[in-house]
Amino acid sequence: MALWLLILLGMSVLLVTEGALVNESISYNISLGSKLTTDTNSSWLSPSGLFAFGFYQEGDGYFVGIWLTSKPKITVVWTANRDDPPVSSNSTIELTEDGWFLLHSVYGKKNIAEQEDAVTSASMFDSGNFVLYNHSEVIWKSFDYPCDTILGGQKLTSEAQLVSSVSDSQHSSGRFVLSMQSDGNLVAYPENSSKWDSDSYWSTGTFDSPYRSLVLNLDGSLYLDSIFNSSTKMVFNQTMSSWSRMKVTIVFRATLSPLGNFVMYSHRFTNPSSNLSGSMEWEALQDPCKARGICGVNSYCFTTDGNAECHCFPGFLFLKNSRDGKFLGCYRNFTDEEACSQRGLELSYDITALDHMEVGIYPYSVMNLSKEGCSKSCLDDCNCWVGLYLNGSCKMLKVPIIYAVYNKNYSVMALASFLFYRVHAHSHRYGIISDNVDFGLSSDHFTLRSFSFDELQKATDGFKEVIGTNSYGEVYRGFISEGKKAVAVKKLRRAFEGEGGFRAEITAIAQTHHRNLVRLLGFCINGVTKLLVYEFMSNGSLADLFNSKTPPGWKERVRVALDVARGILYLHEECETRIIHCNIEPHNILFDESWTAKISDFGLSKLLSPNQSGTLTGVRGTRGYLAPEWHKNTLISTKVDIYSFGVVLLEILCCRGDMEIDISCDDKMPFTTLAYSCFVANELTRLIGDEQVDIDMFEKMLNVGLLCIQGDPDARPSIKGVILMLEGTADIPTPQSPILL
Repeated sequence: MALWLLILLGMSVLLVTEGALVNESISYNISLGSKLTTDTNSSWLSPSGLFAFGFYQEGDGYFVGIWLTSKPKITVVWTANRDDPPVSSNSTIELTEDGWFLLHSVYGKKNIAEQEDAVTSASMFDSGNFVLYNHSEVIWKSFDYPCDTILGGQKLTSEAQLVSSVSDSQHSSGRFVLSMQSDGNLVAYPENSSKWDSDSYWSTGTFDSPYRSLVLNLDGSLYLDSIFNSSTKMVFNQTMSSWSRMKVTIVFRATLSPLGNFVMYSHRFTNPSSNLSGSMEWEALQDPCKARGICGVNSYCFTTDGNAECHCFPGFLFLKNSRDGKFLGCYRNFTDEEACSQRGLELSYDITALDHMEVGIYPYSVMNLSKEGCSKSCLDDCNCWVGLYLNGSCKMLKVPIIYAVYNKNYSVMALASFLFYRVHAHSHRYGIISDNVDFGLSSDHFTLRSFSFDELQKATDGFKEVIGTNSYGEVYRGFISEGKKAVAVKKLRRAFEGEGGFRAEITAIAQTHHRNLVRLLGFCINGVTKLLVYEFMSNGSLADLFNSKTPPGWKERVRVALDVARGILYLHEECETRIIHCNIEPHNILFDESWTAKISDFGLSKLLSPNQSGTLTGVRGTRGYLAPEWHKNTLISTKVDIYSFGVVLLEILCCRGDMEIDISCDDKMPFTTLAYSCFVANELTRLIGDEQVDIDMFEKMLNVGLLCIQGDPDARPSIKGVILMLEGTADIPTPQSPILL
């Protein structure tokens, strides 16, 4: 019995029954041909029923995952392809007769585990591990691909990491990372950081050590395991004495929480459907403010009774979710130019002293001054928004302020200047959010790094390799983090500055975080020179794809269209400050290494307040993708992006850029009118040519594209309506003729 228990230890749940350990490793065999649907009763259970594999619901969509069947609410412990978009209710999971493990959805077929060998069977174990076999050989297991959680019997191996979820109810990748580094140190970082020592906020301090994995034992002990058998380092040691006489099953999980804290939980069951409690046994951070960037930009964190309170710096306003009031950092409702133009006017600015502030950001200037001199110097410098004084040293900081926390043991005087009398006159709008702050999807924008010009000049080898250009600036390829991480550095031309483009771009994209938006990593302000540092998109743009000798296949085009639509949905409806992109066109749709489409270039964006339906602005965007209302003296709304998307959708359908289609129609006809004419005449082959496509899906997408380019903005669907129609869950009206421009 003892030998059997030892062999199967890695795939077991600990059952404590009157002090005895009972092994529960037997699993149900899942045979070829088995299928799952999104029905709530459709899942593959572990023998005890504690864990389930299948579809779980998130909002209006579904994800494939593993969950602990706790009541009244399940606890998700693993998600397959967690950053893919959710699938609709008509999706299925199938273990096919020929050995493929497939997800069938509107996006087509996807190999869930991406295993190379054929599957002969699968098992869901009581450990929470889902395993695929080729006969007796294990060819894939979920334990090898953790998301934000490890379970009893699971390891986090060297160079692997946990990535927090966006929130307790949204399990896509969030803002924090726990990395088991190759140097033996277990370290927590903000996800959107350079992962340098100065970026970490918690670690085991075991750098240059022999430890190579983090292990969670079945008894709840959490430790670092060494390459030497006899060497371990305990992170947390659980004692079982308090439960030794209770007939309970105990499941342990260690999770990197959405707020960046590494937490150990125990779940105790008297039967598979009854969770006695989900108790926190241990947490890495006793002070939640220690998680860098928890409060967002231009704010500081203060801990009260174990809860995080987030305060705006004086002169900044709260950026909150208009639907639920979530805290998303702070912003100014004026530009640097406006602030500087008010210098010298009576009551237009003031200085406020904040004691015991720890601020994590690179200064643009450091001087030896007295406290009074530091205050005056910051007040007189139009670029200075925060001055840090400590022991005769005065550091000048620009916005955004990435990380700040109140620390009574940190004897620093932070001098936060707030300018512009309108801000001063409405100071009662400044406040705090407290009591277990809940940070949702759109709060993931917080750890922008302030680069020096010299750093970016070195990173780009003197701005040597141009990878893109337009009328507003050039984009260069560079490498940061000691040459290990490729980035795209956008250098804005001076003419762009007067249009407020830099402020628009950094403000807009700093408030966003979505898998279909290009991520902003940092910025640099060096006099009139302004630069933005983005994640590097290795597979070019949609425009490049149109011009490729090997155009994308039909399924790839459908996926790209939905990727772009979901990015726009986030900007229009899910981002707390709604954003009109104003320049949706093929050159601004980029692809990462996995060919995920992402929207870029926010330089022309307009932000809408919660009560705004539109805004007045000059013509902006790219000819051919401009909605008719741009040429009229009228409000610009999110419907201008719908029009642009409609044109792009039609181009994706025909896989041609610049609206070039070789058909025997009048070549002087605008492309949008031509597409409508072929649609009305039911002559779709003129648009398709010799390509093999799903004709029903082609017609559906053509119909939706034509609805998007209606001349009347009110006749265009919302982007959510577009997605529902493309997914087949909403009826598609017959489009009218688009307006000729």
